[in-house]
Amino acid sequence: MQAQSRLAAQLALCRFDHWVKNLFVLPGIVLGAYFTDSKLDFLTILIGLIAVGFVASSNYVINEVLDAPQDRHHPTKRNRPIPSGRASVPVAYVQWLLLAVAGIGLAFWINRPFGWTLGILWVMGLIYNVPPVRAKELVWFDVLTESVNNPLRLAAGWYLATDTGLPPVVLLMSYWMLGSFFMSLKRFAELREIGDPAVAAAYRRSFRHYTTEKLLLASEVYGFSAVLLFGAFAAQRRPELLLAFPGVALLMSLYMRLSFQPNSAVAAPEHLWRHWKMMAAVLTTALLMLILLLVDWPWFVAFLEAQS
Repeated sequence: MQAQSRLAAQLALCRFDHWVKNLFVLPGIVLGAYFTDSKLDFLTILIGLIAVGFVASSNYVINEVLDAPQDRHHPTKRNRPIPSGRASVPVAYVQWLLLAVAGIGLAFWINRPFGWTLGILWVMGLIYNVPPVRAKELVWFDVLTESVNNPLRLAAGWYLATDTGLPPVVLLMSYWMLGSFFMSLKRFAELREIGDPAVAAAYRRSFRHYTTEKLLLASEVYGFSAVLLFGAFAAQRRPELLLAFPGVALLMSLYMRLSFQPNSAVAAPEHLWRHWKMMAAVLTTALLMLILLLVDWPWFVAFLEAQS
């Protein structure tokens, strides 16, 4: 029974429940297929999503190993497998490397651009977690470096659809800023959850410089930037997508509202699926965007051109 408990603790380091974040890969698949006229291979997509999950889990493992001293000061993260002493650190290092090799190896088997993208995703995990850089301890850089995973996931999806070309840079920038919007609100929710500034600073050095007001203002800047860049992409490549703005605005406002709730799921985004209003808004907006992408609306394009 003890061996089973130890195995469960080691597997928990992989945070398979966090694989839900790989949904950010899906828009890249759709856009890659649409803009390059590629045919989708669903077996390739499945293997690719597993590869992304392996690389993400590798990053989660090293995150927990190196965060353990700080996590012991956190009200809930102290119960994670390594801070609580339920998992082995040497075994965790083996997991970290095996997951990386498996994920990046599968990615290169699919195609080289996808392999390089997941290689960069893994390196960003090192930049974020490993000294001497350890960007997660650097005020503002923690949000920006972690959010780079967003455009990397978009690029990963693109290269699951095609092995040629580059995703539109302005869309990658929009995805980056959207990730920064999410991350700054995550920091905001974490700071509110911890409550005590001294405890927050002991948990993460960057919290010495954060306040809830600063984080809210930063989230607004990132949110406005994401919307502005997405508008530039839509106007240039697919004007019909501009009609999705009400759905995007609703999603972002719901997410911000959720960050104010006690024990907010924004501090642990892998639990967002439990909030039916948020999930309904996500699915509705995604469906709207898919329709706007695939169905031509010539009257709207003609209207925009008439105003220019």
